[in-house]
Amino acid sequence: MATGTPGSTARQLPYQCVHYLRKRFTFADNGKTIDIGTLPAGALLLKPLSGAMVNQVFNGATTNTLDIGPSTDAGTDLWATVLPLGAIAFVPLDEVVTLLVATDTKVQAKVVSTTGATTGSGIIVIAYIPDNDQ
Repeated sequence: MATGTPGSTARQLPYQCVHYLRKRFTFADNGKTIDIGTLPAGALLLKPLSGAMVNQVFNGATTNTLDIGPSTDAGTDLWATVLPLGAIAFVPLDEVVTLLVATDTKVQAKVVSTTGATTGSGIIVIAYIPDNDQ
């Protein structure tokens, strides 16, 4: 079973290995704030391995995007802003910010797909290394 800091809801194995949060999303999540999970204090975000895997193209009329970031960011877009969801692909995080979290950090995302969308699904992946130096 995964553990974290006592009292923490962050997932952390007691081994030195890459950890991740994973969350499915669809066109039906349009306009909703999606909770992805919680990173433990001291975690190092692995930007090239983190982002969204679009498995089915989002077909909203004009806008099909995804924002990702910590819940403390009003737009949940501190790590990724308007990632395109209009093609099947892995779309990595695109913001240049510090990738070390100081405290347990809840990660959220927001889908924007304009009216008329009838398809679209993907998986958000946030890869990280916890602060567990041995």
